[in-house]
Amino acid sequence: MNKLILILKSSATKSILLSVLFGLAFATNGFADADPCAANSANRQLDYWLGNWKIGAEGSSGNAHSTVSLSLDKCLVVENWDGGRGHYGQNVFGYSADDKSWYGMFADNEGRVHVFSTGKVADGTAEFEGTSHGPHGESMLNRVKVIRLNPNKVEQTWEKSNDNGATWSVVFRGEYSRRILK
Repeated sequence: MNKLILILKSSATKSILLSVLFGLAFATNGFADADPCAANSANRQLDYWLGNWKIGAEGSSGNAHSTVSLSLDKCLVVENWDGGRGHYGQNVFGYSADDKSWYGMFADNEGRVHVFSTGKVADGTAEFEGTSHGPHGESMLNRVKVIRLNPNKVEQTWEKSNDNGATWSVVFRGEYSRRILK
């Protein structure tokens, strides 16, 4: 927890995370309808990604894998991923019924945190965008796409832009293949 607090440098990031945490605390303390996310079709739009996955990516070790599950009474989609070389992290995505928008957050064991302040999810495609800072303090725009290729394959692409979205560079492209667990 202390590491997370040290990582959260910008007040905008802190405000977003505090809003999410207080909103979730309010919703889970009995003030909201029972199981509102399970019954809301908007919350179910990322269900195609749920499951256990092997991740194939250029230059990967072959050991990369991911587990995508639901949390907080099916209100959050949580991806726990392991790149297979000691780099691992968590991605969290949630739909806000209040403003009818998707939000996300990426955090890894190397101290990186990216907040995605806008998201669009529909019919097997998801796209999230948010700003962060590069290694020299420069402003970066991040875009993550999760696209269903078929029931057993999903592609995730991460792009960065340092010119406010005029041009994009792919920094990660991975094909997720559903793992059949025995």
